[in-house]
Amino acid sequence: MVTDDQKKQYQKNIKLYQPRKHIAKNGLKAFVIGGLICTLGQFISRIYMTYLPITQEEAMSPTLATLILLAALATGFGVYDRLGQFAGAGALVPVTGFSNAMTSAALEHKSEGLVFGIGANMFKLTGAVIAFGVLSAYLVGLTRLLVGMLINS
Repeated sequence: MVTDDQKKQYQKNIKLYQPRKHIAKNGLKAFVIGGLICTLGQFISRIYMTYLPITQEEAMSPTLATLILLAALATGFGVYDRLGQFAGAGALVPVTGFSNAMTSAALEHKSEGLVFGIGANMFKLTGAVIAFGVLSAYLVGLTRLLVGMLINS
């Protein structure tokens, strides 16, 4: 039977071999990389507004599509994986992280075919995100409608 002293000694031994957590450093990297991705999105949006006769709201859709395309290409070339390892959540939180998740799943299962490989496995990870997003949008829209009806009546 294992004694309490042995358990304590085991915990001390484990701590010697565990990597140290660099919370401030990792948080700063995530903040900077996430901010750079958002700055890139703002830059792309400004380009669309400068060269096309569209407003800021109209520029959102092509900007998001461009960011998704760039993230998918970066995933295909293996660049986004290295960025994700370096930046952590800073590379995963923006819409580019969602694109990376779908693209990497599609690339991983492409050998199994289009339907049973790519189609079936691409949404395993991201399906929950889509479902939660749709449900959240519905609830926010319903809440906005009800509040608007209460205010206007």
